[in-house]
Amino acid sequence: MPRFLIVIFLIFLSGCLGYPENVSPVTGFELERYLGKWYEIARLDHSFERGLERVTAEYALRDDGGVRVINRGYDIRQDRWKTAEGRAYIVESSDIGYLKVSFFGPFYGSYVVFELDQKDYRYAFVSGPDRSYLWLLSRTPAIDAALLNRFVETARQKGFETEQLIYVNQKP
Repeated sequence: MPRFLIVIFLIFLSGCLGYPENVSPVTGFELERYLGKWYEIARLDHSFERGLERVTAEYALRDDGGVRVINRGYDIRQDRWKTAEGRAYIVESSDIGYLKVSFFGPFYGSYVVFELDQKDYRYAFVSGPDRSYLWLLSRTPAIDAALLNRFVETARQKGFETEQLIYVNQKP
């Protein structure tokens, strides 16, 4: 196989890593404290979550040092729960909130924690590899208006299309 095809293949397998300009992962990140259940409060729309309510993400350590990721949401159109299992790994350093996550074989995308309640790990602002991926996660299914407003304003200042945000229904 010609060398350039091998390089292109390797780039393809590496997936979409990196993060948007003006977005930086938090430092002082502690993976063990980040583990557990998170509720999705707001997100930008993507086909893999379209129509889902009561969305949660649960993170647990894997035997290989990575993170087991279980995303779950209720599909209101099909009247059933949908679950996706993936895996994530620290990209740079264990104290930086920058991971790569995969739900599809060897294909990884960025998971960038760019703001975090580092005292209690109660909320996290998360980006993907570009500005089309954005989430507000919380340890509780509801947050106060001040935090939601700060998330929207921070995301807007970083160039995200906050007028496109979906506010996730977490009520049963």
